[in-house]
Amino acid sequence: MIVKHLREIVGTNHDVATDNWSSRRLLLKKDGVGFSLNDTIIRKGTETMIWYKNHVEAVYCIEGQGEIELADSGKVYKITPGMLYVLDGHEKHLLRATESDMRMLCVFDPPLTGREVHDKEGAYPLVEA
Repeated sequence: MIVKHLREIVGTNHDVATDNWSSRRLLLKKDGVGFSLNDTIIRKGTETMIWYKNHVEAVYCIEGQGEIELADSGKVYKITPGMLYVLDGHEKHLLRATESDMRMLCVFDPPLTGREVHDKEGAYPLVEA
């Protein structure tokens, strides 16, 4: 059994931050459960282009408000607490925190290793080892 608390992650090397977001990596590839789990804060007033071409991501909003825009179609979905979206088609998208910071729970398959940040395409690298 794995037992962790967010306070054990904050401020460690598993607390990854950029100007637009911070992601506390709760479960990682090394945990051996087949997926990773992040507690992520998207900062108010930011816009981030993301394209998880190597991963499927499921995102559940627990706090804040914003929107996700699909890059190919321009379709916009409002994000509020209780909303789930799954990027099961590897959709390139713009993520915006509009009214306030958003706190999201994010599940990745395949799992992240821990220190990933978006590359120039908005993707995380696929790490096989």
